[in-house]
Amino acid sequence: MKKILFTTLTIFGISLSANAAFFSNGFGNDERITTVRDARTMRDDTHVVLVGKIINSLGDEKYTFSDSTGQITVEIDNDDWNGVNVSPDTTVEISGEVDKGLFKKTKIDVDSVRIK
Repeated sequence: MKKILFTTLTIFGISLSANAAFFSNGFGNDERITTVRDARTMRDDTHVVLVGKIINSLGDEKYTFSDSTGQITVEIDNDDWNGVNVSPDTTVEISGEVDKGLFKKTKIDVDSVRIK
């Protein structure tokens, strides 16, 4: 009986660890950083983390984000800046989702910005 209980608890613990690694809540360092080039090919609503620079404002909460692989438009709502101030020389990490429209270019809908 003790062996069955031990085996069950062990399997349950391994299962929880695997699920925690698979369903990350974004607070750890387990998020994979992708590139602008790769983000352009990802499916709509795919979560991405990009590292690069916000090089200019396009107005209406839209900006041009650039990394070594290219540029993409990002949309950053005013409340998602969290008090971070950047210049075109500031390296940032942005976290958000790929936004693909039927008749518009791929962009990133940003959830958070932080200085890298």
